[in-house]
Amino acid sequence: MSKKKMATTYDPAAVEDKWYEYWMENDCFGAEVDEDKESFTIVMPPPNVTGQLHIGHALDNTLQDILIRWKRMQGYSALWIPGTDHASIATEVKVVNKLREEEGLEKDDVGREGFLKRAWDWKEEYGGRITDQLKKLGTSCDWSRERFTMDEGCSKAVKEAFIQLYEKDLIYRGDYIINWCPDCGTTLSDIEVEHEEIPGHFYHIKYDLKDSDDHLVVATTRPETMLGDTAIAVNPSDERYQDLIGKTAILPVVGRELPIIADEFVDSDFGTGLVKVTPAHDPNDFEMGQRNDLEIVKVIDDQAKMTAEAGKYEGMDRYECREQLVEDLKETGQLIEIEEHDHSVGHCYRCDTVIEPLVSKQWFVKMDPLAKPAIEAVEESETDFVPDRFTKVYRNWMENIRDWCISRQLWWGHRIPVWYCQDCEEEIVAREEPASCPECGGDDLKQDEDVLDTWFSSGLWPFSTLGWPEETEELEYYYPTSVLVTGRDIIFFWVARMIFSGLEFMEETPFSDVLVHGLVRDAQGRKMSKSLGNGIDPIEFIDEYGADTLRFTLVTGNTPGNDMRFRQEKVEASRNFVNKIWNASRFVLMNLEDFDPEEVEELDYTLADKWIISRLNETAQEVTRTLDKYQIGNAAQTLYDFIWNEFCDWYIELIKPRLYQDEDQVVKETAQYVVSSVLEQSLRLLHPFMPFVTEEIWQKLPYEGETIMTAIWPDETETETYEAAEEKMEVIMNVITAVRNIRNEMKVNPGKEIEAILEPENDKKEEILTVGRDYIMDLGKISNLKVEQDLDETPEKASTAITDNIEVILPLAGMVDLKKEIERLKDELDEVKYEIERAEGKLANEGFVNNAPEELVEEEREKVKDYKAKKEQLLERLEMLKE
Repeated sequence: MSKKKMATTYDPAAVEDKWYEYWMENDCFGAEVDEDKESFTIVMPPPNVTGQLHIGHALDNTLQDILIRWKRMQGYSALWIPGTDHASIATEVKVVNKLREEEGLEKDDVGREGFLKRAWDWKEEYGGRITDQLKKLGTSCDWSRERFTMDEGCSKAVKEAFIQLYEKDLIYRGDYIINWCPDCGTTLSDIEVEHEEIPGHFYHIKYDLKDSDDHLVVATTRPETMLGDTAIAVNPSDERYQDLIGKTAILPVVGRELPIIADEFVDSDFGTGLVKVTPAHDPNDFEMGQRNDLEIVKVIDDQAKMTAEAGKYEGMDRYECREQLVEDLKETGQLIEIEEHDHSVGHCYRCDTVIEPLVSKQWFVKMDPLAKPAIEAVEESETDFVPDRFTKVYRNWMENIRDWCISRQLWWGHRIPVWYCQDCEEEIVAREEPASCPECGGDDLKQDEDVLDTWFSSGLWPFSTLGWPEETEELEYYYPTSVLVTGRDIIFFWVARMIFSGLEFMEETPFSDVLVHGLVRDAQGRKMSKSLGNGIDPIEFIDEYGADTLRFTLVTGNTPGNDMRFRQEKVEASRNFVNKIWNASRFVLMNLEDFDPEEVEELDYTLADKWIISRLNETAQEVTRTLDKYQIGNAAQTLYDFIWNEFCDWYIELIKPRLYQDEDQVVKETAQYVVSSVLEQSLRLLHPFMPFVTEEIWQKLPYEGETIMTAIWPDETETETYEAAEEKMEVIMNVITAVRNIRNEMKVNPGKEIEAILEPENDKKEEILTVGRDYIMDLGKISNLKVEQDLDETPEKASTAITDNIEVILPLAGMVDLKKEIERLKDELDEVKYEIERAEGKLANEGFVNNAPEELVEEEREKVKDYKAKKEQLLERLEMLKE
């Protein structure tokens, strides 16, 4: 592409869409199987088709894009597979609501086929929204390979996985206690239930003993479930109740006889040490019921209403029943006490409805045989978590995992591939609908109504997206994938399931590393939410600041696994960085109009050239090293420091005299060559972080190449390391900084040239100052510089500083007008004295100290400290200036 001049200011809107379209048109994101290259693969955590880009997506995908762009430049066949998830519950809720609002209908009114047609229409209309938004962020996925968890290939993989697990006796159907959401009308897995502490009560209820005047007192937080009690349990080692084991209690109101059993689950130290056992409505009670062969009495239905088993309470809402039952117990004298009690209550992660544990016939995956190898694989570092502390989180959950309920009472999703013969009740598992029953030959078959848990298909994602169960070329080359980038909140939902699924079906873990990032919080550390009104819309942000600014803001200061705060000052710093790069590049290009790097015949590096080349080399090494360790925030900071401080603020300033002269062509061309080369390589290093601005600038530099995306990643072999040059330049820059600091303190006009004396400690330092003399004079605005060891005398009135064993002496005569400076300092001293008096007066006022907010009082105390320190500085300076 032709090299053109740069606009005065950077306009992201004029650049970003243009370059993304260029990358797409030229297939820059595509990846192909290439046996001469090493593969690097990332699968995108598939966002829900119901969603739109939020700040968590922006962080997650920025991190992935940085890694994939970096590896692509390193020469890997780098594949990033994008896709979306059908999100059973979330999507079904959206479609149900739309059906009600627009057509005034319920699911059953339109039937399964009619509903699914509307669901697919909804997916086509809204499903691509988030992928379009991800493109605005600059994500360089291979969009030609975009997948959907219910596309033909993924659906085939889901059926195959179900059948293979079923044939290995790892999938079974049975009655089991499940988490039920009465509002969504479906089961939830344990990790889809969000627990929160809420205020409640302990109801202490009297249970009479059969054929006795004695009674027991049992406490419960859910009295409505007592209608389904089928036993009272005590711990077998609890000496208080040994004589009760084997006896019978009477269920209040109902009159049912309840055996008193012994079970190790009961905690003797909690409450009275007696627990009511309700197998149909509590997971722990269900387990006790199974161990003790107890009856299961279901008194709450799937709409959270009381069943016929609840007797006179039938048809009541569960909470309505609770109120009435408590009143009835009071009347009969069987309610002993109501105690205030905060307790953890499970809520649906989708609609926040309180979940109801119910016994139901469901499909389950046996987890113990799958969990053990998945734990071992992580312990043996087949997959590593970054940071490592999440290994423990993963292991703890996997070691205590229950069988996974995979059936959902929904219509949108992968329908369970099981048919039931209506003639002989045979259960038929098949990839396609069977023509007849293999047992009796009947053709009256009915498919299971339920669909599979969304996470069943998501667990296959790393290999189903590459063609499994077919043995494709891509699957062989790109699997296992390289790294999974994900939030810490879905380690259980998704990561664990991918690991055991990968081991089961592919015999390898699905990724080498799991990079875990935290949440993006607001400036106060709060979670972003609609209710707080503190959310950041990434698209609105990009429209205002540009995608590069958002990306750099999200990664700066980001450390693996930790939450980050989204502060406005970070936004401003990132935007200023983009502008700094733009302005520096514009200056460089203005000084390259007659320069062609191919025609340079001779180079004569100066100390500054060797220094910046060496610093670029070390920066490239450090960025590569930190990216290898997934320390992406550190890599970003390293680039920021090098480009802003060393390249822009120092090197460009150091070479300006050489660029502005035309007498010595070698001197000028060397400066042009080094500054353009360092800029070009810096842009390559920065490209994964800020893809748009780097492409726009890179295209204008006098170097060959179609796009920066395919340029080679800089490493230490491209440049040299000049340690001596770095040591010398550090001394010289410290001296220049000392001169500038004194000038600032003395309020010297920036354009005014002054005299300076440098007294080095030894010959080595004197030699360095001699080499760097021109740099010091130019950047320190010095007209006359004296460098001498062991000075016989120094000016009486001078401001001094010491750095690197070099005394920097700036004579005041000629630098400032002594009389005017003394008057200015006196005026400033009077102002400071007034402020001290004012603040001390405020602090002497008891009314202020006792009644004002503590932060205001502390603020005044800090002001007094600062003003007094300022006063001492002013007095010292006045003393120095006295005749």
